[in-house]
Amino acid sequence: MTSPPIQQAFSVLIVDDDKSMRASLVDLLEAAGWRADALPRATGVIDLLADIQPDVILSDVRMPGMSGLDLLSELDPQSAPPLVLISAHGDIPTAVQAIQNGAYSFVEKPYDPRRLLRILDHAARQHRMAQDAERLKDRLARLSGLDRVLVGQTPAIQQLRKDVVDLADTDVSILLQGETGTGKELVARALHDLGARASAPFMALNCAALPEDRFEIEMFGIKGKSAGALVSADGGTVFLDEVCTCPLPVQAKLLRVIEDGQVTPLGADKPVRVDVRILSATNEDPGAAVAEGRLRQDLLYRINTMVIDLPSLRARRDDLSMLFTYFTAEYARVYEVSLPDMSHEDVTALLAHDWPGNVRELRTVAERRVLQARRGGGSVSQALRTDAPAEDVPDTLREAVAVFERELIAKAIRAHEGRMDAVAEALGIGRRTLNEKIVKLGLDKDAVLAAE
Repeated sequence: MTSPPIQQAFSVLIVDDDKSMRASLVDLLEAAGWRADALPRATGVIDLLADIQPDVILSDVRMPGMSGLDLLSELDPQSAPPLVLISAHGDIPTAVQAIQNGAYSFVEKPYDPRRLLRILDHAARQHRMAQDAERLKDRLARLSGLDRVLVGQTPAIQQLRKDVVDLADTDVSILLQGETGTGKELVARALHDLGARASAPFMALNCAALPEDRFEIEMFGIKGKSAGALVSADGGTVFLDEVCTCPLPVQAKLLRVIEDGQVTPLGADKPVRVDVRILSATNEDPGAAVAEGRLRQDLLYRINTMVIDLPSLRARRDDLSMLFTYFTAEYARVYEVSLPDMSHEDVTALLAHDWPGNVRELRTVAERRVLQARRGGGSVSQALRTDAPAEDVPDTLREAVAVFERELIAKAIRAHEGRMDAVAEALGIGRRTLNEKIVKLGLDKDAVLAAE
């Protein structure tokens, strides 16, 4: 296993005309692991930013020539690093003016080292994320293949992509473990699509959503009536989501299918030979399910030849900005609006939220943000508020019909695994009409399937 990349140290540009204060601040920052540059004057700082590229500027307020407030006024609010002002002559009016003019924070001398480091750390982190967001459009446009399916650059998501690539071309059974909304079915589809079985069917069964009396029918089929998922997926992949909820009688039959490669449909006298790869997923501890008697231990041993752990969104916060921009760009294209800008406040809201619903929740918030932007306003904080008044109600009947059709067609695409002839039949329209509506509504079949 390769070692995760080491994050580049934060950098600070210190501007203070007091030599001893500059030296003291440099010592403090370097001891905390920062890269620190220091200048005695604010004049010329703007010209040096491109070379130094600091994550944050720490500037005195009162200096000969150009003051810290003058420097603040010259900084480009869209691209410049945040400015933290520090002064021995701090007063409330000066602090208020500085914040109103765009300063990140205001610190009085003598300063509390821990508080100063905390403020600088927060400012640097926000700047890096905002800076990354400005580059995301170009980066996302260059993404292809697995990078476009499993978006992100943190070590956890890079390792996940590596695991998928390493295991896709094998036939081993894999158990995907992760919280709800982390993208287990997305990973299962990637394992199928990148492997030798890609041209064969991919059948997904949500074990938690199937009534027990329908489970055997859906999985094993009925003689002369229904093929069942295992036979329908012959040559391909069967994905069992929430496998720990699979009824115990079905688990025994499934174990025989895995061991013998044979399926006996209900009412049949002879088994049918099948060749399927089994991928399973759970959002709970399978060991606990075995201990509680809900999951057969021998079945667990068959489905967890390899285990892939999917990281929660909390464990990959550095991917938040990239993922959010990716999803908002996707929905901006669907709803035919400009991609909304991401402010420092938006980045702060993304970082502050706990994301219990993981990537699925982030996608929903991104769609809500785009719908707000279509009406000329909104923010990430407002998009996170599920109790806020609805701002996404279409203005006209025509828009309302388009939203309804888009949701209905997307639901049918997911229900029929992207088989467009089946989608058209389910919707009661011709294939040509379906294609025309998909183009008109800006739907992307791959994006719809990936959103599950």
